Amino acid sequence: MTIITELARWAIPLILFTVPLYAYMRKVPVYETFVEGAENGFKTAVKILPFLIGMLVSIRIFVDSGALELLIDLFRPLFTAVGWNPDVLEIIPLAIMRPLSGSGSLGVATQLILQHGPDSFIGRLASTLQGSTDTTFFVLAIYFGSVGIKKYRYALKVGLTADAVGLIASIWIVSKIFG
Repeated sequence: MTIITELARWAIPLILFTVPLYAYMRKVPVYETFVEGAENGFKTAVKILPFLIGMLVSIRIFVDSGALELLIDLFRPLFTAVGWNPDVLEIIPLAIMRPLSGSGSLGVATQLILQHGPDSFIGRLASTLQGSTDTTFFVLAIYFGSVGIKKYRYALKVGLTADAVGLIASIWIVSKIFG
């Protein structure tokens, strides 16, 4: 085994041992602090549950209603007009799903990679897009909702702009490098 493999194997147990030991040496009530943190974590989980349920139901309705397919059909002429590789059209469901749901987009990316292969143009593009964009609506619904931020209009614009830039950059980079 290499040194990196051994370090990776022992990193989490070492942290789980070192942090409480350090806290104990600094006279921090370790168990009580842990219980208090767990209690706060549970309160936060209960607080974000309605936002999470609303987000998941919205995604399901979006997909099952056929709106996803309609949106894909709307983007087709744009992608073709730009002159991108016709295979890029297969990435549209991932590009649409990525701002909505991390697990949903991972499922779409997995399906694309299984269908086309990890070293194919689409497989590389799906992987690059997954790493270049974020789950904008999920972040707004869960994180902003959990801390009570109600006015997130600008955050939505910036997040969706970043997702669009990530999509365009992913297509351009993968086309140039693996074209």
